[in-house]
Amino acid sequence: MSDLFFYGTLRHAPLLKLVLGEADPLPDIMAASLADHAVFGVQDQPFPMIQATPGARAEGLFVRGLTPLQLDRLNFYEGGFDYDLRHVNVTLAEGSDATAQVFFPKEGLWTPDAPWQLEDWIAQWGPLSLHAAAEVMDFHGRLTPEQISRSFPAIRLRAAARLAAAARPADPDRDLARDVVVERHERAYVNYFGLDELDLRFRRNDGTMSELLNRGALVTGQVAIVLPYDPLRDRALLVEQFRVPVYMIGDPAPWMLEAVAGMIDPGETPEQAAERELLEEAHLTAHRLEPAGRAYSSCGSSTQFAHLFVALADISEVTDSGGLESEGEDIRTHILTFDALMELIDTQRIKDLGLVAVANWLARHRDRLRG
Repeated sequence: MSDLFFYGTLRHAPLLKLVLGEADPLPDIMAASLADHAVFGVQDQPFPMIQATPGARAEGLFVRGLTPLQLDRLNFYEGGFDYDLRHVNVTLAEGSDATAQVFFPKEGLWTPDAPWQLEDWIAQWGPLSLHAAAEVMDFHGRLTPEQISRSFPAIRLRAAARLAAAARPADPDRDLARDVVVERHERAYVNYFGLDELDLRFRRNDGTMSELLNRGALVTGQVAIVLPYDPLRDRALLVEQFRVPVYMIGDPAPWMLEAVAGMIDPGETPEQAAERELLEEAHLTAHRLEPAGRAYSSCGSSTQFAHLFVALADISEVTDSGGLESEGEDIRTHILTFDALMELIDTQRIKDLGLVAVANWLARHRDRLRG
């Protein structure tokens, strides 16, 4: 059977078109409903679920005549969300009945939340979901649904970062549509990070276009970096943890002293992420967050954009049980006087750029914060 009923996010026409792809013509699409069922949000997730609900009626779309390729693309996209296909009878808009398949969530996998509305979801999650789906579908035919599903959280982080980047002020002296020509864009790798490759030309300062360049970049989300500082006691708190990339490059000291840091979740502000990471990694609550800068952390190789903060807090205890076990974190903390911290900075014994930057910001604003 190639007829499906969509009750959730795939009712959003741009998303459905992206998932189905452009290789085959779009199928017939018409309004329909499913009796004795209702659609609910999923707790802590940006997508809905359908449940049997006597007396209710789930509104949706009946899609007829899907091609084998379109069905395969749908199974790749929805299969990563742990759905099962079931046969149901739906009522079409003109009143007739039809048999269709529906993606139902596996029993007990998610917890339903409030009734779900498509318009509310589009306003909050629509643009992000389009970015995420574009990355997911680029791996159709290269990965299994199970493989791509493991990267969904990181893909959403990257989608949120793309939206945030697009909202930053444009360069008034450049026109991207005219000054950058992309001839090939390939998503070469997906996991916790993504790796994209481009073949492109850009306009030089003399007005001519450059030769064709091949460049790759580590694509990741935004990060909040926060240094806890106690202005009364004039001391700061650092975290220590093992860093695999530092070990991979051959550094003999991969346990790093850093500021508290963590990725900014979709729908979360940098300030909210900073406060969450403070609690998770250092068991601290900030009295106030002081913005200390915003910047790309390594603009020649990575898309990561960092939001820097100093958190004013009462610092009296250390912990050796910071971080989340579910994320493989094993963090302990150290309390240093301000002078001891700056000696580490000045003698170049701190190797984490985020900590160097925020500590130097603290040095310039310390008198004001203590006052």
